[in-house]
Amino acid sequence: MGGRAAASAMETEAERGSDLEYQVNVDFWDAIRGSVMRLNIARLDTCTNCHGSGVVGTPTTCPQCHGSGQLTQSSGGMKFNVTCPRCGGTGKVQPPCPVCHGEGVVERTEPLEVRIKPGTRDGQRIRIASKGNAGTHGGGAGDLYIIIRVGEHPVFRREGDDIHVTVPVAAWEAALGAKIEVPTIDGRSQLKIPPGTQSGQKLRLREKGVPSATREDRRGDEIVEVKVAVPEARDLKARELWQELQKLNPEDPRAELWSKV
Repeated sequence: MGGRAAASAMETEAERGSDLEYQVNVDFWDAIRGSVMRLNIARLDTCTNCHGSGVVGTPTTCPQCHGSGQLTQSSGGMKFNVTCPRCGGTGKVQPPCPVCHGEGVVERTEPLEVRIKPGTRDGQRIRIASKGNAGTHGGGAGDLYIIIRVGEHPVFRREGDDIHVTVPVAAWEAALGAKIEVPTIDGRSQLKIPPGTQSGQKLRLREKGVPSATREDRRGDEIVEVKVAVPEARDLKARELWQELQKLNPEDPRAELWSKV
């Protein structure tokens, strides 16, 4: 295949190289704060020996058609001319490049730095122009696409540019209201717990989420899900207090549920 491709290189149209896709794993914090990744990309590059032509040396007369570019064939008693497959109709041939075997491209591993913008999302594609496979016969190179896979965090969960976190709240804090400290990606932040807050209720800390990778003036929120922590009645005094609280609040918390059954 290499020799035939080399022989007809001058008649072959330029063909763009194919695109490449690489999937890379990015740490949770690196995706939020931004980083630079150093990768080794295996790609087809233009052969430097033949400069992508696939052939070397001086053209010589095609030994198959003897320079005419045509071959005579017979079929059913009729004769007709066809293009010479050896030289592609040029009447000339050149030796295929011994480095790329007439393909015009060779496989190389190239070091590459990829900038991960702050706020990069899971599944995001980063396009790097002309870093895909090299084209043939003068065609341009394809593009390289880096697909980002962001790692998880034991406390924070990311949805788009919003950060979700579940925070335990004492029963008396939920009942009476309180100001508590909650973790954010920037450190600690104060959150107001309204009186009567229920377990599972979600509170919002505006602009405490992830900076947008596409808009410098935009940032997500942090969504805090409250998880009411009920202490055990470990001694008699604690049990008496819970019983007193029960007397002060005789309402059935499941009354609304039963009314819908």
